[in-house]
Amino acid sequence: MTNIQEKANNDIQEKIQDEVEQARTVCDITGSNSAECAAAWDAVEELQAEASHQRQSKQKNSLEQYCDDNPDAIECRVYDD
Repeated sequence: MTNIQEKANNDIQEKIQDEVEQARTVCDITGSNSAECAAAWDAVEELQAEASHQRQSKQKNSLEQYCDDNPDAIECRVYDD
């Protein structure tokens, strides 16, 4: 993982922690069945989904990068069955 990816991952993890704390506070004040509580937890879920999406969009390995640059290379041939 590159430094940029690590920083982005750390940033989103910090945002998730902040939103979790805020959701707990909102739910303590308004009650666990309130619309405000549900909205606060929805915000947490959205951030978690974004973090998951960022993890899935992994960086290409050296062979994938090579094949992007040299699609006709022998190592990059793909055979359909």
